[in-house]
Amino acid sequence: MTVVPQGTNPVNVPDAAERVGEWSIPGAEGLKLRVAESGVGKPVVFLHGLVGLNDHWEQVVEHVRDRSRCIMLEVPLLDLKGDLCSIEGVTNVTRSFLSERVGEPAVLVGNSFGGHVALRLAIEQPEMVRGLVLAGSSGLFERTVFRDAPIRPSRDWLAKKIGELFYDPSNVWESDIDRAFAELSRREGARAMVRLSKSAKQDHLGDRLAFVQSPTLLLWGRNDVVTPPETAEEFHRLIAGSRLEWIDRCGHAPMMEYPREFAERMRAFLASIETNGEGRA
Repeated sequence: MTVVPQGTNPVNVPDAAERVGEWSIPGAEGLKLRVAESGVGKPVVFLHGLVGLNDHWEQVVEHVRDRSRCIMLEVPLLDLKGDLCSIEGVTNVTRSFLSERVGEPAVLVGNSFGGHVALRLAIEQPEMVRGLVLAGSSGLFERTVFRDAPIRPSRDWLAKKIGELFYDPSNVWESDIDRAFAELSRREGARAMVRLSKSAKQDHLGDRLAFVQSPTLLLWGRNDVVTPPETAEEFHRLIAGSRLEWIDRCGHAPMMEYPREFAERMRAFLASIETNGEGRA
């Protein structure tokens, strides 16, 4: 792994080794995005959900980076404040990063909240988006995992709720439970989670999805209880030319439960975009 010193541009390093760097968030003094890049080729940008990390994409990237420049973008969501602490604010931050640090159309791969951000960018800045891969995306309907949360949720309560994201709860990382417990024990972190969840639910994209022109792959867990199968089918109906593929025995985070299969489906989709140029996949 190559560590890129703070202040340098990680996307300009030419070799295929992993590069890790940071990018200061405009309008948020002291807050930085964590950027990890590896591979060569056309850019593919990975966007995580509300409790996500770059780490959750690493196994997928391992199987894709031989053909694509993979850029994982980790936003400190639960540290955001003010106007930035919303689906619109995070979309604006991501737009700025793509414009300043990527500089060419990218395929956006988004899970949950990250998929919602990717969709907004495809609608609002189509020239930035070469394609979409969406897994458990919000934007139409999602059940709040942390609904009915006690004021100070226990670690055991959080472990149960995070386990609901997976078809097989044994796939849950203990480190994710520890991190969620630490973050949501902070008043600021809990408030940010509520604000971000609320803003995403209020930002219903149904009437705008007809404006998505990018080739789109909907890669969905058949057993997703947060954005259930009927949500995927509605996305498929509303996004013209989209492709819907299922992963069986899989919940809301297919890139974690089935990273190799996720990567194989992605590779086929990326190849179809290249074969068809800028047309539908």
